[in-house]
Amino acid sequence: MGLEKNSSSKIDPEQRMLIERAQMRARQKRKLYQHFIVFLLGSVVLILLNVIFEIGRDINPFGLDWFVWAIIFWALLLLIHAFNVYVTNKFFGKDWENEQVERLVAKQREKIEELQRKVEREHPLPKKDQPYIPPTTHKPIDPDAPINS
Repeated sequence: MGLEKNSSSKIDPEQRMLIERAQMRARQKRKLYQHFIVFLLGSVVLILLNVIFEIGRDINPFGLDWFVWAIIFWALLLLIHAFNVYVTNKFFGKDWENEQVERLVAKQREKIEELQRKVEREHPLPKKDQPYIPPTTHKPIDPDAPINS
């Protein structure tokens, strides 16, 4: 008379999908925050390399130090990453993907049904009480004619 534990969880597929989506969003946001922290630390390192260690001191494209250009480029990449996490995923996330798949499957089903109706219209099946008579050609076949003419 021991207590039995139910090891399998009873989560319906919709709840599981919601949980997986939430976990995916949390991972995306965590990676973005990690990217931001690495950006801050990397920017400090680039500034220190130029100011303290004087690496690339005389490299000034367009009147700005090289590390400023590197930080600007990195900031643009960070903005693209944030845009992908907060904007693009909202519009082109899993819901959008599932909707597109359903729309394409429906379109394929319509094409299949249309082809099936066309075949049934052009080549109807014989009725059960009638014998099958294959279609005949309009001119008789000439046995003496060459095969590949």
